[in-house]
Amino acid sequence: MKVLMTADAVGGVWTYVVELAKALLPLDIEVVVAVKGGQRLSADQRAAARLANVRLFESAFKLEWQDDPWDDLVRSAQWLLGLEAQLNPDVIHLNDFCHGDLPFRAPVMVVGHSCVVSWWEAVKRTELPPQWHRYRNAVRAGIRGADAVVAPSAAMLEALERHYGPLPFARVIYNGRALEGAEPVGPRKQLVLAAGRIWDEAKNVTQLSKIASRVPWPVAVAGETRGLALPGVKKLGPLKPEELAVWLKRAAIYALPCRYEPFGLSILEAALAGCALVVGDIPSQRELWCGAAELVPPDDPEALAASLQRLTRDGPLRTAMAAAARRRASRYAPDRMAAGYANLYLELIRRAHGRFPEASASPAPQVEATL
Repeated sequence: MKVLMTADAVGGVWTYVVELAKALLPLDIEVVVAVKGGQRLSADQRAAARLANVRLFESAFKLEWQDDPWDDLVRSAQWLLGLEAQLNPDVIHLNDFCHGDLPFRAPVMVVGHSCVVSWWEAVKRTELPPQWHRYRNAVRAGIRGADAVVAPSAAMLEALERHYGPLPFARVIYNGRALEGAEPVGPRKQLVLAAGRIWDEAKNVTQLSKIASRVPWPVAVAGETRGLALPGVKKLGPLKPEELAVWLKRAAIYALPCRYEPFGLSILEAALAGCALVVGDIPSQRELWCGAAELVPPDDPEALAASLQRLTRDGPLRTAMAAAARRRASRYAPDRMAAGYANLYLELIRRAHGRFPEASASPAPQVEATL
């Protein structure tokens, strides 16, 4: 089977695409990755995608949520249609929205990793400004034009339906992650860590700065801050994945009091590395981590401080919470994610053609979309 999959070079979608492609390799699924995002892949990103089942096609076309993307969206639409004509994939797997209604010959699925409208609702808590209405209309058209819609959590799927109307054939497939060398070794350092797009208001890292002086341990953040002032917090700056993995194995606690996080790969990475988790008490994180993490209201610094004080002072509780997080993380495995997508690819092909393609993979074992 051959899948034409879009990706971008500017966010967590790239990590997801590489992890998924790697897990699809044993299922004999070829992945043609069409990269957009307004910037080229880094050497490290390109190296990560050197897999036997992956072919890369790069572009500098803007994504739908970037500034004034409309001319680029027209050009990237023609580029994608040209790639389909050239490569003849069995399925189109879009990790963005606006091209879901293109006249592809193969069945089309759209994965809603996040969207501006649901981000705005959760973070700004005001009406969507008029300048984003064109974006919302384009996303709605892309969703309605697709043959299937996937989200990485039931909470995100519900948000898509709430903002864009009834969805076509829809499914939740949780993201998966495997970190080489993630097995915890040795004693943990007395450190509270956060990581990701620190500048993004959705991550809500400023709350850690507010209460850092009341936490017995140092608080550190890894990622690009874009000038965000975080007094009392140690800034580690942007780290390569292997560098971040080292910090995750050192830190005893990972804290991200997020306001909006449709899945949260950094949280999963921290759980795999053996950190106790403190995350925002929002629908997606309750769905994913309830019972395996401390859940704190995103806008309650007192609750955040109390949770971190409790975990730093109570070693047995901290150890138990870290173990619970690792057990829960095992549910979000790459092979399970790949099985979910392989099942969906085959279902879309059956619906479109009434048969399996001659070069398809063997049907993957059925897995439940939700846990």
